[in-house]
Amino acid sequence: MITRFIIYGFVGWIFEIVFTGTGSLLRGVLSLTGYTYLWMFPIYGMALFLEPVHDRIRSAPWPIRGIIWVSLIFFIEYVSGWLLSNIIGFCPWDYTGFSPYVVDGFIRLDFFPFWFTAGLIFEKIHGFLDSINIHDLSTAALKPEPNFNHNRKKRSLELPRLQKRKVIE
Repeated sequence: MITRFIIYGFVGWIFEIVFTGTGSLLRGVLSLTGYTYLWMFPIYGMALFLEPVHDRIRSAPWPIRGIIWVSLIFFIEYVSGWLLSNIIGFCPWDYTGFSPYVVDGFIRLDFFPFWFTAGLIFEKIHGFLDSINIHDLSTAALKPEPNFNHNRKKRSLELPRLQKRKVIE
């Protein structure tokens, strides 16, 4: 669980940096400056809790799934923005003044196509993580390895000693 949380957190950061860097190019900033906020890591990591939703809607047509993802992402973005605003005093991604389609500064309705696409990409990432069986590598080192060789003598870690040979003359 922790491993997937970390993976989703990093993937979210990467996507956001690429998204904002592309946005800077569209504004004519050739440095392609991309950015994110440390606050976003746990928010993106929470995608872990959307995996059961994906499992339930997997067989639905992709346009329906995309709309479901947009709805969930808007909800999460709004609640996260509201919580941060009330806890730390501001929302790091305050959209106020950037678009006429802003809701309380927390979400931009004109980001619908981006969140639609992000939701479908999330499905691919979830499928990939399932295919390589990543569940929680953080506890793998804590689990004892199974011992299938109960009757075998334990191997020594020492190197075998060289024996002197008699030289026949």
